[in-house]
Parts: sequence; structure tokens; C-alpha cells
Amino acid sequence: MAGKASGQSAQVVENGGSSPSQLIDNRIDELDDWRGETLARVRAMVKEADPDVVEEWKWRGVPVWSHAGIICTGETYKSVVKMTFAKGASLDDPAGLFNSSLEGNTRRAIDLREGDAIDEDALKALVRAAVALNTSR
Repeated sequence: MAGKASGQSAQVVENGGSSPSQLIDNRIDELDDWRGETLARVRAMVKEADPDVVEEWKWRGVPVWSHAGIICTGETYKSVVKMTFAKGASLDDPAGLFNSSLEGNTRRAIDLREGDAIDEDALKALVRAAVALNTSR
């Protein structure tokens, strides 16, 4: 546990005294539109799917959810909120949520646009599958 705590402390110092969770809260508040609402919704789903998830803030402003490795990121762009699953190409996606970054051998992404419905059960299943893959090695 000491390693985990020291890693989190180092990240807090690196982020100007704010924890990764606080920085994600701030990003959601700053967006103040459908993107913030969507990011908040997918964040809640990730946390419901994996109560042990660790929130991180990487690459100068990208929310990252990890458990024994990166599960997914929550990137925000002008027209999409993109959830990129680090090992998405290795995950079964029976609901067909992956709709972006389909050409690679490793990652897969879900682009969510304004007004898109989110299949909560399918998204949570992907998160759980990503955690299972991360913890199987």
C-alpha cells in the first residue's frame, strides 16, 4: 500500500496539489455542457462496474481509469467524448459499442456524441472484461 500512496502523492504534487479525482471533477465542471454530463455519466458507470478502480490524470489532462493497468480513458473533444480502452482489441464487444479506433491491434474506442444513448449494462460489461484481462496476467 505504501507504494500506491506514494505514487498518488507524487501525482498530487505534479498536479498542483489537486488529486486526480478533483481534476476530473474540475474538467466536468469546466465543460458545462453535454460533454461534461457525458463524462460524468461514463465515469459513474466505470466506478459502478469496478468499485476498486483508480482514477488518474495523465498526458496533461486526460482522465484515466485503471485497475492493474489502464482500463480506459475519457477524452473530451469538440464533438465527442471518447472512451479509449487500452486493450479493447482483446475484449469481446457483443453489443457493438466500439465504433472508433477499430483498425489497430490493441486499442478500441467508443465515440459518444451529443444525444447518444449509452448502453449502461454493455459498457459496464466492457469495463469488467478489461479489469479481468488486466488482472489475468
